[in-house]
Amino acid sequence: MPIIGSLIKSAIELKSKMPTEKRKPSPIAQQKKVLTKLLRKAQLTAFGENYKFSELLKNAELFEAFQQTVPIHDYNKMHNDWWYRTLAGEAYVCWPGRVKYFALSSGTSEASSKYIPVTPEMLRAIKRTSVRQLVALARYDIPSDFFKRGILMLGGSTHLQYNGTYYEGDLSGITTSSIPFWFQHHYKPGKRISRERNWETKLEEIIRKAPEWDIGAIVGVPAWFQILLTRIIEKYNLNNIHELWPNLSIFTHGGVSFAPYQKSFEKLLGKPMTYIETYLASEGFIAFQTESESRSMSLVLDNGIFYEFVPFNDNNFDTEGNIDPKSKTFTIDQIEEGKEYALLLSSVSGAWRYLIGDVVKISNLASPQIQIVGRTKHYLSICGEHLSQENMNRAIELFEHDFNISIPEFTVAGLPHDNMFKHKWWIGSDDPIDAEVAVKAIDENLKQLNDDYRVERIAAIRKVEVEVLPLNVFYDWMAAQGKVGASHKFPRVMKKHLPDWLEYLDKRK
Repeated sequence: MPIIGSLIKSAIELKSKMPTEKRKPSPIAQQKKVLTKLLRKAQLTAFGENYKFSELLKNAELFEAFQQTVPIHDYNKMHNDWWYRTLAGEAYVCWPGRVKYFALSSGTSEASSKYIPVTPEMLRAIKRTSVRQLVALARYDIPSDFFKRGILMLGGSTHLQYNGTYYEGDLSGITTSSIPFWFQHHYKPGKRISRERNWETKLEEIIRKAPEWDIGAIVGVPAWFQILLTRIIEKYNLNNIHELWPNLSIFTHGGVSFAPYQKSFEKLLGKPMTYIETYLASEGFIAFQTESESRSMSLVLDNGIFYEFVPFNDNNFDTEGNIDPKSKTFTIDQIEEGKEYALLLSSVSGAWRYLIGDVVKISNLASPQIQIVGRTKHYLSICGEHLSQENMNRAIELFEHDFNISIPEFTVAGLPHDNMFKHKWWIGSDDPIDAEVAVKAIDENLKQLNDDYRVERIAAIRKVEVEVLPLNVFYDWMAAQGKVGASHKFPRVMKKHLPDWLEYLDKRK
């Protein structure tokens, strides 16, 4: 159906060229409107009545009143105080109506799955932002016939599990189960394969059908797409994926920094590709990249999510990444460029001042734009070195560049050593890497990137170790943990799972 692709392309080009009728409100004005709508909509819920939303709406200092009245919630507090009632089928707990869907989100730092409510209003908000992202493609230099090609989305099963009062599954499975009719011709792997719950079976089915498709774009988490494309290339004895899909031109990715994967990913290609980053979490569609030359994403300020920003420092977070409930939070007009903040969300899914667990850096206040730099739990500071995930990713990226190698996976832990401390790195690569060379390179890179690390390497961090492992060791461990699938990522910092990881490695010897 090439005609559908032509119509989509024409509509997007027309939309992108349409002049705006009026000046867009300021970021803080957009956010005030969102918060007002959220409070008004939820004022008759149990949460809204408990925290007197109707009174908050009368307060001239809305932001301050909201922050002083409603406490900060992490997942455990939100679930134990409120969402457990929603899971039991009770209506009007944190949002009007009964919640039909829950997104399972284990992330990379929790032992068990989180159940995040997904309301009809949130699904509509995600669709609206998805359309905006589609319109933004007009700014990219993409082939004129791109919209006639297939789009391969590697997500969770659309066959959701019913648990008496609700359906559960990956957010990608929940959203994909209701894709619009006009998109179904372009969507791969199609309804039948998308319903498959067994991840390995799904991959095998995609590999089998791959020669039948003309793929123009792929959408998903980098690690799992790297595995899939590698297996397709091996199955059909190809030199690169473009020998099978010559029109593949766009990779839309999210969930984890792409930098450590890019070098190894590009070994699978025969042509350059356009990379587009998205920030679609289980809690909502937060931001997306709008400019090909920028690594930043535009924050979505007017679509069902109110944001608060918590400076990510020792005053507000302990060494395990837990937030101090008394932390001072800031609104979009109070934050500073270049600084790192943990995000709090209040949303149309009934999340209230909810710590999502991601740390972002404000790269442009005028737009505004953000970059994801890590997780609150993926932060290493056993003696004051304050290593962020961004520091780690960049150190690995520099090592890859300098030695022409690829390291798609890695993790690091802080351990006791001679009454002081050491950092132990495990890096996953199928390239030949000398561990001692890796130690020197990563250590020097981190000293250049982080002054606190450089100081602590003299005083407290007495040793840095690197162990090089085959890449499959990382993915096999994920499988052993039951974390196989589109939404699972390997933890960059080993804390809670360190004993399991060490035991797993010991058994391999």
